[in-house]
Amino acid sequence: MPQLAFANSFWESYDVLEKPVKAGVRKAMTKFQQLTVPELHADKGLHLESVDKARDPRMRTIRINDFWRGVVLAPDDGSDVFLLINVVPHDDAYTWAAKRLYTVNTATRALEVRNVVAIEQLTPALEKAATTAPALLFAEHSDTVLRDLGIDEQVLRAVRTVVDRPQLEAFGTLLPEDQFEVLQFLAEGFTPEEVYRDVVVERRPAAPVPESEQSLAAAIANTTSRITLVSGPHELADILEKPFAAWRVFLHPSQRRVAYRASYRGPVQVTGGPGTGKTVVALHRVKHLLSRSPDTRVLLTTYTNALAATLRENLALLLDGNDEQLARVDVTTVNALAHRTLTGHAGRVPALIGDREEQLVWQRIRKRLELPWTEQFLAQEYRHVVLAHDLRTLDDYLASDRPGRGKSLMTGRRKLLWPAVELFEATLKARGSATHLQVCAQAARALDGAAARYEHVVVDEAQDLHPAQWRVLRAAVASGPDDLFIAGDPHQRIYDSRVSLGSLGIQVKGRASRLRINYRSTEEILSWSTGIIGSAAVEDLGGEGADSLAGYRSLLRGRRPHAEGYSSEQAEIAALVQRVERWTAQGIRPADIGVSSRFNVLLDKAYDRLAAAGVPVVRVKDGPAPDADGVRLATMHAMKGLEFRAVAVLGVSASAVPFAREITPVEVDESQHETDMLRERCLLFVACTRAREALAVSWSGSPSGFLPSLG
Repeated sequence: MPQLAFANSFWESYDVLEKPVKAGVRKAMTKFQQLTVPELHADKGLHLESVDKARDPRMRTIRINDFWRGVVLAPDDGSDVFLLINVVPHDDAYTWAAKRLYTVNTATRALEVRNVVAIEQLTPALEKAATTAPALLFAEHSDTVLRDLGIDEQVLRAVRTVVDRPQLEAFGTLLPEDQFEVLQFLAEGFTPEEVYRDVVVERRPAAPVPESEQSLAAAIANTTSRITLVSGPHELADILEKPFAAWRVFLHPSQRRVAYRASYRGPVQVTGGPGTGKTVVALHRVKHLLSRSPDTRVLLTTYTNALAATLRENLALLLDGNDEQLARVDVTTVNALAHRTLTGHAGRVPALIGDREEQLVWQRIRKRLELPWTEQFLAQEYRHVVLAHDLRTLDDYLASDRPGRGKSLMTGRRKLLWPAVELFEATLKARGSATHLQVCAQAARALDGAAARYEHVVVDEAQDLHPAQWRVLRAAVASGPDDLFIAGDPHQRIYDSRVSLGSLGIQVKGRASRLRINYRSTEEILSWSTGIIGSAAVEDLGGEGADSLAGYRSLLRGRRPHAEGYSSEQAEIAALVQRVERWTAQGIRPADIGVSSRFNVLLDKAYDRLAAAGVPVVRVKDGPAPDADGVRLATMHAMKGLEFRAVAVLGVSASAVPFAREITPVEVDESQHETDMLRERCLLFVACTRAREALAVSWSGSPSGFLPSLG
């Protein structure tokens, strides 16, 4: 019987198909498990046929239904392994397949694909342009060096026309995967020796088959990073039932280059917009670090309990049941780590208070001391100056330059404010209570000078961590190679945290990477959502400059987002019910639909109307099981880390987004006002970019000023 293998390009196409088409794919794939190779060719329902004028003679198509065809690479060397590459509309399938050529990389022995026609068409024009270019990107590397790294003759000719990194990145979608990754490494200044070590050796089989004897089956077996080989019908059924979970463990070249580099000399920073795979890269980095030593202990941490639970679930999937490795990873939030640390150090931890209770304490202190500032200003000064910079005395406070604060305070004013800080800390201590950040500050001091608990720390959603939390992480691992691996996106900063990593002893200069390709959302959703941020200046992850979404793009195409206002909240919710019913009728499972709003009050009303219409629905805050049926309802804050095929964002009105109570008045602190406004933009941006295929945004009354025009 033939064997079936799936390329990562298949998962990308399969996951967005409607339910009846997926059923057709499963039916066709089952035949590969039941029929012999001659029977496959003879089966009229499958209609396995060659592709006219294909650049790769092994290209075949199979019938899914009247509109859809699968693209398959068939063996021509006596083996029986078929590689399913893509699922494409009927007419496009032949054009797509005819242009692709699959070859075996001479260095890594892996199977890789190129758009051979596009490269042939572009290269002559680029060669002509290169003759007048002041410099070429790979001029310092000889043809021999590039060939030793797996660059073949066609790619070598094209490579000799590349003038800079942006041009290389634009070329990337056409080039073979391993060769493109080699070129990316070289473009970033790595030596050929380092590239050979970190790319070629990492990919190359321990005992490679001679190139002359290389079969399609052998090449597939050597390409585990991009191809899944199915061993039997039960595995086939399981993998097709959970396609997105299977697809997401694949890494694209730009991601693999970061995740599986043999070693870094110090802390590493990985940034990128939503859907660029930062979390997947972080999980693969954990896997790589665990493989280096049987005694390695890794901390995998993030901001919230919900995100930590998702990380734990996905790491278990990636490690594929390796309980020994999983036991060596501590997956938790920074706050939970600080709480545990302080418990071990002091025997007990103060009772934690929330933001609202903290605000009330500051309100009483302001009145008692008759201070000229609002309680909001006092709370922010304590959070962003005192705790952020670990100021413990009045002298420390007087010496601070208070970075990020827009309202200057002269010495006399600081002396007036400091007693409020002392009274706040004394009040909470007398009550036996503390804020989360106070616990973090105390835990960091307890860890200072103590033996490091972990060999490596991997941080996800790093943009929302406060300096006090960073000090806990810095103290939890000894400084040195591969100590901290940091992933985040400043454009998704939805909590009020500012940090300078350098001032905390976390230097990432020369070890920062940016991911620019979105693998989740369509370009239509991405470009519209990016308009929410607009021209607002976004501080980078480490607090050392500005970050940008320039060059951020998606390779997926789909429907434009739908934005519409309604005369009343009731009409808006009624329209939501109709939209969800249309989505489910199109084959989208209820669990693949997310509904979000700024506030739970509106979500509760949506819950009642959806349930009354017979639509299964669950609240994310209730912690539903991953396989639980039902449309997911979540506030915008709770949408972080989630993704859905379709998303409806409700209540995006001028009165809710931005929410006035969360915005510092300009007259109180202009800098904080701008930070608060940007944070509200980021919150809406996060909610909208959870959508993979369909996005609907609605409001009643006046729309939010953050909404971009649909044109």
